[in-house]
Order: sequence, then C-alpha cells, then structure tokens
Amino acid sequence: MAANRQSVELGPFLYGPNACSYLASEQSAYNVRLLPQMSAERYQELLSRGWRRFGWRLFRQKCPTCTQCRGLRLNVAQFRPNRSQRRNLRDNAGLRVVIQPPTLTERHLEMYNAFHADMQIRRGWEGEGIDAAGYGESFLKGGGDWAREFLYYAGEELVGVGLADVVPAALSSVYFYHDPRYRSRGLGVFSVLTQWAYCQTHGLRHQYLGYWIAACPSMAYKSQYEPHELLAGAPSDAEEPAWYSPVARS
Repeated sequence: MAANRQSVELGPFLYGPNACSYLASEQSAYNVRLLPQMSAERYQELLSRGWRRFGWRLFRQKCPTCTQCRGLRLNVAQFRPNRSQRRNLRDNAGLRVVIQPPTLTERHLEMYNAFHADMQIRRGWEGEGIDAAGYGESFLKGGGDWAREFLYYAGEELVGVGLADVVPAALSSVYFYHDPRYRSRGLGVFSVLTQWAYCQTHGLRHQYLGYWIAACPSMAYKSQYEPHELLAGAPSDAEEPAWYSPVARS
C-alpha cells in the first residue's frame, strides 16, 4: 500500500490472465490500483507511466507474453492535423461543443448502448449493454474536479460524448462513443482534434490517447495522429518514464 497527503492508494493488484479482447491469440493481464482519492498531480505522474483510469480504478497491462499494447501520446505543440483531419474539422464545423463535468442522462445511456451494439456487428466487440449503475462506476466515480465530458450536438441533438481527464500539464482522452447514425461524420476523429485544440488553448503539454495496438483495428488508428510518442516499457513509480518518437527509431 502506498499513500501520500493527497491520495489514498491500494495495490497494485494483478488481474488475470484472461483471454485478450484485442488480440484473439493472446492472454491479457493487468495491474490494478484502487484510488478512491487521487490528486491531479498524482494522476499526472501515473499517466506518464502508462496507467489508464476507469472510475476509481487505474490499470496497466502486465500480460504474460505479449507487449503489443503501447502507451501513445501527442506533444501538443508539435502535432499538426493532416489533410484528412483538417477536412474532418471543416465537415464538422457546424457541431456545437459543450465542455463540462461528466453527467448521465437517458440520452447518454441510449447512445452508449446503440454504439456498442453497432460495434458488435461491425467489429465483433463483446459485452452487453450498460445501465446507469455501470456507467457511473466506469465514468462518473473517481474523477475528482479534473474529469470532463465533451458533448457534441447536431442542432439540439446530442450525437457524441468524449470523456477526458484534465490534469495540470496534460489531457487524457478516456473514452468516446457516438450515435451510430452519424458514423460517416468521423466524430471520433473530431473529438480527438477538439480535445487537442482544448490542450492548445489551456497550455497543456501532452494529450494521452491511451493504448495503441498495431494489430487491432479498434486501436491501430491512433498512429494516424503524427507526430506522436510511445512509452518505453512499464516504468515503476521510482523510474523516470521514457517516451520516444517511433520515426526517430525507425
């Protein structure tokens, strides 16, 4: 158990191994930390070492034989949208964006479940629908005053939700889902770019996009945001994290 004046931490605990939901041929396992109280500064330290948050649980891969999950982040000052991404911004310029602490409405649940049902058909995602309690555990608890949701409206209709955490020098893109009827609009790309613009406006240095897995279509797209940095290994709390440019190593 580790603790400091502003945080209460339990763990890490090992969860797994189990069948990997991203790569069918692999087994997955996670280190999990339970943080019912966590300062933004402490969370920033953990983000830089590859930890991700859902609710008041943080996790990082510790798989038996596979190391294909890599932390990926953007250097906000260096990243520039490519031609396709600039077109996405133009095509979605009419959307209204509201940024606020995370909430839960019937529309949130309806859209989340419709999105996952659509992805089960398109990409073979597993899992069942979520209810209000499950959504609260995953997205409302543990966020402190640094959790945000980016709401995307077409007119008066909510069509996308991007959940993010904003710490002193970084933004972590936690999760995104949208109304499947708007799939052709590329709202996931628009959400990443909107959050990048937020980072610029607020002087944040990094935007964390979670794990990148080259062999998984649901994760591979993240490498299209260039230039980006990848995390080397799984540094301990006592180690300085090393992020590198894959282009520089090629």
